[in-house]
Amino acid sequence: MKKYKLKTHKGTAKRIRATGSGKKFVHFKMARNHHRRNNTGRISRALDKTLVLDEGNARKMKRLLPYV
Repeated sequence: MKKYKLKTHKGTAKRIRATGSGKKFVHFKMARNHHRRNNTGRISRALDKTLVLDEGNARKMKRLLPYV
């Protein structure tokens, strides 16, 4: 019987990546470039940091990114 490959959701793959262990997912905050010049430097620098995805959404990501 033929085993079918799972497809990676490309929109998710561009926005979210797995950590080195592969157990957690990280992402950037939204709206990073929108009105960035109007923000203070502290807020602009905070947008450059990655955030760990919460556990509920991490389960969904495992289905969208099967080979990560």
